[in-house]
Amino acid sequence: MPGISRSFVSGVRIMNTEFRPGISDSRSRGALYGLYIGDALAMPVHWYYNREALSRDYGLVTDYLSPRNTHPDSILWRSSYKPLSEKGDILHEQATYWGRPGVHYHQFLQAGENTLNLKLCSELIKSLNEKGGYDGNDYLERYVAYMTTPGNHRDTYIEESHRHFFTNYARKLEPRKCGVPEKHIGGLVGLVPIVVFYQDQPEQARQAALEHLAWTHLGPSMEEAASLVMDVLLRVLGGEELKGVLVREIQAQRSPFLGYPFFTWLEEPDHVVVGRRFSTACYVDHSVPAVVYLALKYHQDPEMGLISNTNLGGDNAYRGAMLGALLGAANGIESFPPRWITGLIHPPPDLRRPGVISRHEADP
Repeated sequence: MPGISRSFVSGVRIMNTEFRPGISDSRSRGALYGLYIGDALAMPVHWYYNREALSRDYGLVTDYLSPRNTHPDSILWRSSYKPLSEKGDILHEQATYWGRPGVHYHQFLQAGENTLNLKLCSELIKSLNEKGGYDGNDYLERYVAYMTTPGNHRDTYIEESHRHFFTNYARKLEPRKCGVPEKHIGGLVGLVPIVVFYQDQPEQARQAALEHLAWTHLGPSMEEAASLVMDVLLRVLGGEELKGVLVREIQAQRSPFLGYPFFTWLEEPDHVVVGRRFSTACYVDHSVPAVVYLALKYHQDPEMGLISNTNLGGDNAYRGAMLGALLGAANGIESFPPRWITGLIHPPPDLRRPGVISRHEADP
């Protein structure tokens, strides 16, 4: 992003004196922390499409900040959701803010807090840990309970995928049949814990991740986007360099999301590529290639990559979550500034991978 200088950000890197992770563990924790960091950093300026307004309201965002009302680009004034029955009530105390102008999507969250989709990732990690693997029925039970219980989260905005799911659930469809065709990048965040968990079993990782995706985000576009993200993440977690993986994928042209002149665009400012070449919106046909571009450009610099993504606006939270996961997997948890690690209000739960001693178990 033009105008961003490293003098704005800390060059200090984290060193955990209690537990020195091996390379594999560092990459795994880096992917999970990157997922949460990219979301939390962008949260206060999420869905700002007017970059002048973003800069006016927050300046250059380099740290966790609290959201402020009013939000100039908020669409809550024209958004509505009316549950068909008590089974579909997922807005709870936040319903009163829908239909009002200027309401911030995440108005009650604190600096360093994650949005709803990442809170659901924590529920997924708990399920993986307790079941010793992916159990779709268990996750769906947790998902329904979490969403229908007042007070579990304080997010005002709830994305369309959840609203459609619970509309169908209120119609008494089985939870496994409540998903609808979707195209938003927010649906990809749940893939990351599953891929990290099954990184030594690639086929099981793909099978479980696609099953998980289908609960809320059906359709070929989402499957194609998920396949690309999973393939890249699995190879990087396995030790390959992120840049090399992306270059080979672009050259192979196996994915419909890679048919762009990325190498030429690397010479252009970020706000031109993500803003003019690609929309900053949430749809995967542009948001996933935008993640690829940013990952390629900042493959060795997670801090600057996530700062640039945040200040580009649009769906920077879920674009940032996916970018953070890739950059964290490539560079390890040590590559993130300590302030971002310690500043997360609810960091990712410790994921207990099969046959791997967890950080908690390794502590004396």
